[in-house]
Amino acid sequence: MKIRQNARHFASRKALETPVVRSVAKSGLVKLHTKIFTKKADPAHAGERTDRLDAFFDATMDAYLRALQEGYSEAEAREITHVQANFDFYNHGWTEMMEFPTDELDAHYDRYREFFDRWDVTIDEPLGQFEPPEGIPDAPSTPEKLDEPEHPYAEGGFADDVYVETEDGELIVGGREEPEGVDVSRAVGVDETAGDEE
Repeated sequence: MKIRQNARHFASRKALETPVVRSVAKSGLVKLHTKIFTKKADPAHAGERTDRLDAFFDATMDAYLRALQEGYSEAEAREITHVQANFDFYNHGWTEMMEFPTDELDAHYDRYREFFDRWDVTIDEPLGQFEPPEGIPDAPSTPEKLDEPEHPYAEGGFADDVYVETEDGELIVGGREEPEGVDVSRAVGVDETAGDEE
């Protein structure tokens, strides 16, 4: 998958790992992701998906932190959560929100199979053990879109590794090293001026 990576991503990672600001950062990141993906959704259905997306992204923040603890890089850990989200989009027929084509689902699963198997994450059950005991809200599916999937925001051909686009537009395989002196105050949720860029 191709994802972006800049100083704000590292600041948000640090904030999620810092007890004092964790809840603020988590809330900000959840709101940001829901906003981004509801903008990609069919406008006729965006509103009815909001509660599910909020709960889903909240759960994936736990997956992100667990992946970091298990030694995955920031880019890999974040990609894991995006793969989980795309599994859920696929399951609901929300193909217009997907970030990679439907024919790359298995390839993305296989790259993180060890992590996914350990936490019972599957394409059919994208949260696995990260799903809260009470579950998360459901939202109406559009299964007819799977017959001839359209995914205007999907970029194919990046299923073999994590590809990171820097602020300068440079494409780096595997992601960047964490910079020195990461400023937590720049994290999404902590910095109220943070924009819509994931």
